[in-house]
Amino acid sequence: MSCDVVEEVVHVSNARAVGGDRLAARCAGVLSPERFAEAAAEIVGWPGYAPTPLPALPGLARRLGIGALHYKDESGRFGLGSFKSLGGAHAVFRLLGREIVRRGATATPPSRADLVSSRFRSIVASITVTCATDGNHGRSVAWGAKLFGCRAVIYVQKDVTPARREAIAALGATVVRVEGTYDEAVRRADADAAQNGWFVVSDTSYPGYVDVPCDVMAGYGVMAGEVIAALSEPPTHVFLQVGVGGLAAAVIARTVEAWGAARPRFVSVEPKTAACLLPSLSAGRRITAEGGLDTVMAGLACGEVSLTAWEILEAGIDDALAIDDAVAMRAMRLLADGEPAIVGGESGVAGLAGLIAAAESPALARALGLDPTTRVVVFGSEGATDPAVYRRIVGRDAA
Repeated sequence: MSCDVVEEVVHVSNARAVGGDRLAARCAGVLSPERFAEAAAEIVGWPGYAPTPLPALPGLARRLGIGALHYKDESGRFGLGSFKSLGGAHAVFRLLGREIVRRGATATPPSRADLVSSRFRSIVASITVTCATDGNHGRSVAWGAKLFGCRAVIYVQKDVTPARREAIAALGATVVRVEGTYDEAVRRADADAAQNGWFVVSDTSYPGYVDVPCDVMAGYGVMAGEVIAALSEPPTHVFLQVGVGGLAAAVIARTVEAWGAARPRFVSVEPKTAACLLPSLSAGRRITAEGGLDTVMAGLACGEVSLTAWEILEAGIDDALAIDDAVAMRAMRLLADGEPAIVGGESGVAGLAGLIAAAESPALARALGLDPTTRVVVFGSEGATDPAVYRRIVGRDAA
C-alpha cells in the first residue's frame, strides 16, 4: 500500500485488490448475477425507460494523452437527472412486494402492474418508506413511492440546497431537514422509522440492514449493463466516484460478471474533505471520515462506506483518489465546453475529474498506467440537479 500527494490529488494504491475468479466470487456473494438479471427485467419495463447515452469524447482523450474516453451520461435517466432513479425506486418496488406477501395478500411477489392496480392499493397506501439523502437518492425513493402508491418521508442533511429539497417535495414526499451531516440524517431516519413503523429504503448498509441496499445496487447494475452492451471491448480503466460506495460496487460487480479476467483497472474518486474509502483501503478496515464533510460534491458528502459495498470495494478497487472541489468544478466547465457539450453535475463529474487530474500529473499518470493505449469509461452520474449551483460554477444555464 502506498500513498502519494500530487498537487490537488491524493493517491492510494490498494495492494489487496484481486482479479479474475476471486473477485467474481466475492462480488457474486454480495450481488449475484440472478439479482442483477431480476432488476434489469423489472426496470426495463418501467414507463420512460431507455438506455442513457455513452458518447465518446475523442478531443478530451487526446488532451489527456489517452486512447479513448467514454462518458456514461445519466442526466436524463427517467427525467430525474441522476442514475439514482434506478436504485431507490427499484428497492421501493421490492420492499412493497415483500410486505404484501408478508401480510398474506398473495403467495408470490406482485408485478408492477399488480402494484399500480386496485388489487393491493389499500396495503400499499398504508406503507411509508423513508431514507436519508444528499438529494438524488431521496428523489428516487420519492419517485418510486409516487409510482407505486405509497407514502415517503425523506430526511436531508443541512447542506442540501433548497432546489434539491423542492424537487423531492414536488414528487409528493414529506421532506425533513436535519441539522447535521448525511450520516446524522441516516440515524434520524432510522430512529423515526422504528418509532413510526416505517420502512427504511437506504442506499447505505450497516450491521443488520443489508437486503434493501443490495436491491438499490442491483438497480444500478442496469446502468453498467448498458455500458457492457454498448462497448465492443472492455475498457482498460474505469474511474468511479464514491460516496457510500453503492455505485462503484454495483459497477464492479456487474462488469466483472461480464468481463471476468479482462476486467478493467478500477479507480475510485472522492472529495478530499469527505474521503472515507481511501483511508479505509489504507487501514484495511472501514474508517469514518471526520469533520463537517463540506464539499461542492454534495452527493458524495458521506462519512462511511456502506457495509455491503465495502465487501466489493476492498477487493475490487485498484487505486483510490481524493480530489479538491476545484478539480470537479473545472471538469464541469470542460464538459460544457467540449464536443459534444455535456451537462455534468458537481458529484456526477467526480470520476472524470479524477481522471483529468491524474492524466495531467506525469507521476500519477505513470502510477495509474495512463498512456496512449488506455481506454477509459467514466460515469456521469448526475446532470444539473440544482440549476442555480450549476450556473454559478459553469457560468451559464444547463439548457
